[in-house]
Amino acid sequence: MSGTVATDLVRSRRLLIGYFAGLGVVMAVWGARMPAVQKSAGLSTADLALVLLAAALGMVAGLQMGGRLAHPARLPALLTGGAIGLAACLAALGACRSLDTLLAVAFVFGAAHGVLDVAANSSAVRCQNAHGRPIMAGLHASYSLGALAGAAMAAVTAHTPHTVLFAGVGATATAAACATTRLTRCVAAPGLEPAQSPGTPDLKEHGGLSRPRLWLLGALAAATLLGEGAAADWAAVHLHSLDATTATSAAAFALYSAAMAVGRLAGDRLTTRYGAPALVRTGAALAALGLATGLAGSTIASALAGWTAFGLGLSVTIPSLITAAGAGGPRAVATVAVTGYVGLLAGPALIGALATLTALPIALLLPALLAAAVAALSRKALETPAP
Repeated sequence: MSGTVATDLVRSRRLLIGYFAGLGVVMAVWGARMPAVQKSAGLSTADLALVLLAAALGMVAGLQMGGRLAHPARLPALLTGGAIGLAACLAALGACRSLDTLLAVAFVFGAAHGVLDVAANSSAVRCQNAHGRPIMAGLHASYSLGALAGAAMAAVTAHTPHTVLFAGVGATATAAACATTRLTRCVAAPGLEPAQSPGTPDLKEHGGLSRPRLWLLGALAAATLLGEGAAADWAAVHLHSLDATTATSAAAFALYSAAMAVGRLAGDRLTTRYGAPALVRTGAALAALGLATGLAGSTIASALAGWTAFGLGLSVTIPSLITAAGAGGPRAVATVAVTGYVGLLAGPALIGALATLTALPIALLLPALLAAAVAALSRKALETPAP
């Protein structure tokens, strides 16, 4: 490997760590200060649901658009443009005072998020191929750590007007994206193309990724992200139903998030040693068993342990699924991402409906059962087909 290519590899990885971490910060700040946005704009619960729906629809549109536009030569522009758009929309959201403007800006915010998501993951797959070893879990760990930092920032600045916080984070992120504009060319450097031996499928096409396998990857992503959505929206509620204090209830998602970050930090080394199919299968089984045991225990301690095991077990699943989808190119990455986010968006509402019909612990068995399904099907989805 030449010195220039090695330098581009280092720059690419560092740049992508920054993009993933920045995305985590922006999304955490936006989510944590949602009640302040609702209050300042005088939104009802139904109005706020519409704003969240607009952002979700925008994200789906952005993911699809990003999949169509993502090409190595365009990745620098998509990374920079998506980051600047996302940060600028965050600042604009803080200034919105009517439902109409919030809906419009939230849609663009979601679209920018979707474009950046596809560009960052497609660049990460390409960078990982050039490295010749797993780095995807570490990049996704930077998103988890960024989200934790963003949540902490929102908590520390709880008494700061959200307009000031949004503007500050947006301006900082925009400045950072502009400052790295010249560096983003490294993700499109010709030397980063993975070497291919005779008979190896061309990664510019579908790379041997059949349509059934692509949809299986998407289904497993949806099952996994449904679990992540359940943890985000229902872990604290579950602890509260066990008469935990407010602080202890909040600790459930914090432990889940910390366990996921730890798992992703170790994920690349474990993937290299054991392989993605075995690691995802073992992790998903741990997630299923841990959450089910935590729900059955009906104690605060068992519930906290269950959510921690759930986060640790699912930590490497999405990075591994994105890596597998990357063999089919950016459109395959976008397809798996769109399908996965359906689970993330629809899961919490589905669990709420099931809890209404039965009980919350029973409803929360759904993500545990889906994790078991991921464990059962991950080998078929992730194993590399024989040439």
